[in-house]
Formats: sequence, structure tokens, C-alpha cells
Amino acid sequence: MTKKKDSAEKAIRDIRRATRRQYSAEEKIRIVLEGLRGEDSIAELCRKEGINQNLYYRWSKEFLEAGKKRLAGDTVRERLITLALDRPELSPHELAVTFTDTEGYFVSESSDYRLLKGPAISRMSSLTGSQTTR
Repeated sequence: MTKKKDSAEKAIRDIRRATRRQYSAEEKIRIVLEGLRGEDSIAELCRKEGINQNLYYRWSKEFLEAGKKRLAGDTVRERLITLALDRPELSPHELAVTFTDTEGYFVSESSDYRLLKGPAISRMSSLTGSQTTR
């Protein structure tokens, strides 16, 4: 009897797992922003959306961490562009190595190359009067 009960419980768990709701990134952002607005309590919001509060707080933490990383990435991008404009003789490889050594933040050569070929470097070089030949 116990074996039959265990297999039935396993079947139920498998069904629940297979039918678990998948939330898109847009839905997660909408729910987190609604929670941050504070119009309803988090408990009410989670009941309304049919999610566990732990899940809401995990999404909220991921959302805020991603924002911090993005903002930090922008400052890294600006510092890399500044270095590239200050040292136009450096190749993308040399620039990546120099930036990693001086800033303590790893930047790959391919990221460096993509960034410098983008519109940001063109705008900055036109503002400063520098010419890059990358």
C-alpha cells in the first residue's frame, strides 16, 4: 500500500511540475514593479498573481541586482572609451589588457572591439576631436 501511495504522490508531483506556470521576463518585471509601487501589500499581490512570496522576493532581488550591474556596466563602458581615446595607439587586445591591469575589471578583446566600433566611440571622438583607426 505504501508503494502505491508513493507512486501516486510522485505522479502528482510530476504533473504539478509539468503544468507549473512559466512567467516571461515582462510579466516578472510587471509584478516586481507593482510590488515596488506599494499600492497593495506583497502578500496581497502574490495572492492575486498566484505566486509564492519567496518567488516575488527572488525576482525583486534579481531585478535590482540586474539594474545595479547595468549601471555599473555603463561606467565601465565610459572608462574603457576614455582609455581608448587617451591611448589611440593601442590595439583592441592591448586596450583590453591595459584596462584589465589598470582598472581591475576584466574586459575581453571582442567586447572591447564591439564597443569601439559602435556609435558611442564615434560620438565621443567627435566631441573630443580624437580620431580612432580601429
